[in-house]
Amino acid sequence: MEVTDNLNIAQFKPLITPSKLKHELPETDQVAQHVANSRNIIQDILLKKDKRRIVIVGPCSLHDQKATLEYTRKLKQLQNELGDKILLIMRAYFEKPRTTLGWKGMIYDPYLDNSYDIEEGIRRARGLLLDIAKIGLPAATEFLDPIIPQYLADLVTWAAIGARTAESQIHRQMASGLSMPIGFKNSTDGNLTTAIDAINAASNAHSFLGIDRDGKVIIAETRGNKYGHLVMRGGSSGPNYASEYVAFAKVLLHKAHIPTSIIIDCSHANSHKDHKQQRQVFFDVAEQIRKGNRLIAGVMLESFLNEGNQPFDKPKNLKYGVSLTDKCIGWEETEELIRNLAQL
Repeated sequence: MEVTDNLNIAQFKPLITPSKLKHELPETDQVAQHVANSRNIIQDILLKKDKRRIVIVGPCSLHDQKATLEYTRKLKQLQNELGDKILLIMRAYFEKPRTTLGWKGMIYDPYLDNSYDIEEGIRRARGLLLDIAKIGLPAATEFLDPIIPQYLADLVTWAAIGARTAESQIHRQMASGLSMPIGFKNSTDGNLTTAIDAINAASNAHSFLGIDRDGKVIIAETRGNKYGHLVMRGGSSGPNYASEYVAFAKVLLHKAHIPTSIIIDCSHANSHKDHKQQRQVFFDVAEQIRKGNRLIAGVMLESFLNEGNQPFDKPKNLKYGVSLTDKCIGWEETEELIRNLAQL
């Protein structure tokens, strides 16, 4: 018989099941309580029941465990000091969406050598999320592959659906079953309607194909996620962080009967992909908050120990604490900006 399927598959590799990995790297009662409490705080901030602001901050993508945890401890010290004004959330992105090609993140290539040991990548990602939680900070990530949440979602406080995937039915369905608040980014052209439609879609019940904790293919029936919200990140049409764009977003959200607040991404198209311009965006948003804008629940920043980025290379050749993907602001500037927001 003529073979008609799997013609372009080189091989299938077995993968550890979610339940087995969770047994290997278990969530403790203390970590579970930390994640649950952090999610509740975010939900209250999004619904304007808590006056604090959210700052989701960290490297574009994680690649170095040691540097990541050093950065997390610095954030935790700041959180201890400013916790009555700010909720700091560690940006822990393990999947890097690509327009064409490039390093796709720790989950896909943890050794930085194009070996694509995905099982090791998932194991490292879960281990880092556990370490971040044990330090005492909430973690944020972007879910790209719909299988990954079964391995990591119990440790994630906030998650994003990216600009390239907010229009995807698969990702909207997935978000409807996730247990944490979900930020939907506006599309890459800057259109807000795509994300608003996604929020509404994910707030409803869905049935779709997936896997369970034992790796078995199942039909998932969801209840809907009531804490979807808009993340404004600019687009090819230009930045969208200024007050007139926020006012426009407020009108669209009201018409769509969406009660949650918004997050403004100071990076990406809002900063023209120039990390030095994140500062300008941040202060503009902070001024809107100072003037009484309650729609803005918080901001996102791309930041690491040291400023800038570096090209993909072998681990031994990489500079410590410098982003491997998008350019980031350094720690000193990060601390300055967060302290400024806390003073409002």
